[in-house]
Amino acid sequence: MSDPVAAARALAPVAAEHAAAAERARRLPAPLVASLAEAGLFRLCVPAATGGLEAHPAVLVQAVEALARGDGAAGWCEAIGATSGLLAAYLPVERAREVFAEPSAIAGGVFAPRGRAVPADGGFRVSGRWPFASGCEHCDWLMGGCVVDEDGALQALPSGMPDVRLMLAPAREFTIHDTWHVAGLRATGSHDIELRDAFVPAEMAASVITDPPRHDGTLYAFPLFGLLALAIAGVSLGIARGALDDLTAMAAAKVPTGGTRALAQRGTVQAEVARAEAALRAARALLLSAIDEAWEHALAAGDVGVEARTGLRLAATHAALTCADVAQSAYRLGGGSAIYETSPLQRRFRDAHVATQHMLVAPATWELTGRLLLGRPTDTTQL
Repeated sequence: MSDPVAAARALAPVAAEHAAAAERARRLPAPLVASLAEAGLFRLCVPAATGGLEAHPAVLVQAVEALARGDGAAGWCEAIGATSGLLAAYLPVERAREVFAEPSAIAGGVFAPRGRAVPADGGFRVSGRWPFASGCEHCDWLMGGCVVDEDGALQALPSGMPDVRLMLAPAREFTIHDTWHVAGLRATGSHDIELRDAFVPAEMAASVITDPPRHDGTLYAFPLFGLLALAIAGVSLGIARGALDDLTAMAAAKVPTGGTRALAQRGTVQAEVARAEAALRAARALLLSAIDEAWEHALAAGDVGVEARTGLRLAATHAALTCADVAQSAYRLGGGSAIYETSPLQRRFRDAHVATQHMLVAPATWELTGRLLLGRPTDTTQL
């Protein structure tokens, strides 16, 4: 399909059908991953010049949301794979084309600087171990954030914080450690990945903080961290919408023990569903509005200023936390039926709350954006 959002909507029922089995396996089924790749959903942020879709951020959010409505873990893997493609904008064009030469190629990895890179002839010797590598088992390329150690001195930013360079290598060079035994988003298979004294060519390394992107498309004027936060928020929107879908289907038929009326006929249920619906719609509208505002800034000025970037992070964090509340409401209204593993509501509840733990949308981001709103001196490197 040429429309990524339509493709995601078409695959959402497939993701939903396999969600329970995928959770038990702690990874997405291979046929679903292949379908996502074939639809281009892992190439949404890859430059058009290197074989990608270079999609509008709103398309990224809506595609992730549509798939997560079927299964949050599938939407999460799409979000991570798609935003990992942003690294292609920082690599030499020929290298990026090499990475995405196969239409089915998928990249993934972890930005956090859990690795150390030592300059070597033509590149770096890299060692590190990175947790939370979502979808690593179905990736062709993986990356890990590293600090660069030059004769014992770390390359640093003006703030004094170490610069972080992403090191990209074929997935076969990484060791995957089976660590993903968690409360929610189990099917993302977000295991630890490790490199031990691996050589990474200089052309396969880039800092998304200090290196400028090599492409001038409007998408690459957006802050990388902001884009990742938007994608996570899209996952949360889809999970919450799916939870309300599940509750609606249940409420028409479920008559609570000792009652005579179905859930859907109860005034208290109707009121709470209405409040959840309003909260979800408002969070979605704020997110899309913030994206539109930032896009207009990027078109006009060639970058997204601090005010618009603050708006993006505010909207993303608000969406993730609001959607967790919506999923919790749906789970609570489901009553005893919702606690069984056969009920998707319990999975929606767990997945939505695990999503809020990501550092880019976690409650701590209120402090970052609050300082900016109050005009306090703030390091905006990762805003």
